[in-house]
Amino acid sequence: MKFWALMILSCLTLISCKSDDDVTDDQVICTTEFVFGLLVQVRDANTGGIVLNDITVTATDGDYSEELTFSFDTFFGAGERPGNYTITVEAEGYLTLISNVIEVGADECHVITERVELEIEPL
Repeated sequence: MKFWALMILSCLTLISCKSDDDVTDDQVICTTEFVFGLLVQVRDANTGGIVLNDITVTATDGDYSEELTFSFDTFFGAGERPGNYTITVEAEGYLTLISNVIEVGADECHVITERVELEIEPL
């Protein structure tokens, strides 16, 4: 009798457990990571060196405009915001640069980061 009770309990436990087979192939599981749409490095066209001082990098998409944030050697912005951006670079001692349109797309979860390297010409 104890044997059969144990067998029934074991079967009920196995039936009630959720398996990995319950996840469908088309189910998307997104992370909570915050993804930036633009990563921009600005270089001196003559030397190839990264321009760090007295520089402003702005991304514009229609009526939306954002001054990109700088960290280490890269400007970043357009966080979780797909769009068609032009980037304006203004730096002391350099000609102002306006980039071609850069398309930032998105998938089911996040934007797809566009890495951009721009060269600016000294005055």
